[in-house]
Amino acid sequence: MFHEALKLIEKFDKIIIHRHAHPDGDALGSQLGLYYLIKDNFPAKKVYMVGDIATRFPFLDVSFDEISDETYNGSLAVILDCGASHMIYDERYKFAEKTLRFDHHIYCERIADLDVVDSTYESACGLVTMFAKECGLKLSVDSATYLYMGMVTDSGRFVFDSVTARTFELAAYLLSQPIDLGSLYYNLYAEDFDEIIKNADNMHKIKFTPHNVAYIYTSKEDLPEGSDAAPVVSSGLVSLMKDIKGVFIWVNFTEGDDGVHVELRSNRYNINPVAVKYGGGGHKKASGCTVLDKETAMQLLDDLDALSAGEPA
Repeated sequence: MFHEALKLIEKFDKIIIHRHAHPDGDALGSQLGLYYLIKDNFPAKKVYMVGDIATRFPFLDVSFDEISDETYNGSLAVILDCGASHMIYDERYKFAEKTLRFDHHIYCERIADLDVVDSTYESACGLVTMFAKECGLKLSVDSATYLYMGMVTDSGRFVFDSVTARTFELAAYLLSQPIDLGSLYYNLYAEDFDEIIKNADNMHKIKFTPHNVAYIYTSKEDLPEGSDAAPVVSSGLVSLMKDIKGVFIWVNFTEGDDGVHVELRSNRYNINPVAVKYGGGGHKKASGCTVLDKETAMQLLDDLDALSAGEPA
């Protein structure tokens, strides 16, 4: 399918790149990486990126295009890192003449005219990197840096069980370009001292279900000001629970304007069906969703507790 995707890209002079809302490192990395990959290999093409502001990555000096409906006429829309259509930022991708998707989530629906979906990849960036490699595309330091960023963040710095020998082969391929790893890792993971203290305080908010599912629930009143506070806080808190001995499922709940943001994680169980049940999706051991209210969130927590109930002591 990689060569079919390349034929689509070659065919269209106007390409609009989409990804999911509230982007993580993989969504941004694949979007920016593919943008530069297309510009480096097809400089005459008009390439646009649409999306909401990446508040979680302030070090990225990137802006997104505001385009008219007419821009989609005769265009190719490319969708990245998105397993469900309702999560795509800007549904005008449907206005494009043709659509193409690169995604590594568990397949749940057809979204594009050509769906390049493979859940064996640790990241959408890994999938786009293989596309570049298999098709013999020219790789620049810009495209390599952004694709590497998505690979490293979505693999948990290469420790999640989605990582394979292929992951390292593709990382080595990207490192054929002079990526400034020191600067990249610093920007991704260095924290203000105030944030470190705040995270220490948040550790005291962790609670446990009867079968040892760890969770944090943050009400809207406890959020910092800002419209994007909920998804940013949610993604940050869930990682605080990942290394607790005896905990095999953990979940973070954060109230926002649009409901309760839920981040589900496990190092043993397939928690994806629980996320799907509540309108979300993702991977077997890392999924997410947004539910209507706290009552629904607690029902989801009960489902996770039931999943954990069979774990031997």
